[in-house]
Amino acid sequence: MDEQTNERTLGTFQTFETERLLLRPTSYEDAPFVLELLNTPEWIQFIGDRNVKSIEAAKEYISTRMMPQLQRLGYGNYTVIRKSDGAKLGSCGLYDRDGLEGIDIGFAFLKEYGGQGYAFEAASKVKEAAFSIYGIRQLVAITTKDNLASQKLLEKLGLKYSRMVKLPNDNEELMFYELSL
Repeated sequence: MDEQTNERTLGTFQTFETERLLLRPTSYEDAPFVLELLNTPEWIQFIGDRNVKSIEAAKEYISTRMMPQLQRLGYGNYTVIRKSDGAKLGSCGLYDRDGLEGIDIGFAFLKEYGGQGYAFEAASKVKEAAFSIYGIRQLVAITTKDNLASQKLLEKLGLKYSRMVKLPNDNEELMFYELSL
């Protein structure tokens, strides 16, 4: 899919707004931001190195890892933008992840925007959309044992720790959270 087709297609998908934030489907124009976010020490520590080391690689990541689910299900990864100044703060979304039953709610923010309530605000909106717009009946989440900030946010969102799990082709045990309607 070329970039013009991509931008036209994205216009057909839902964008969300909160008091301070705009959440819109991640697109090629977000490639520099995606490159930055995927290479933060926190992303690499808690989510893993995606080996995205250039703008072109970021566009490929968006094209192969984000767009297909958005086109298939109508939801996916959203770039979180502060309305007051247009700053891209992080990402938040709903993911149909291999090896997990239920739809995974996930989030990642640049460190300088941590502790200001942005992740909770964005994730609350995505959670609301999951249940009210997309008809999802069960949200799940995974996090590493040492990612205490993620664990606190998941619990604040109403998800409950259930058990330890391993994703396919990964040996790391992850904490599994869930919330059903």
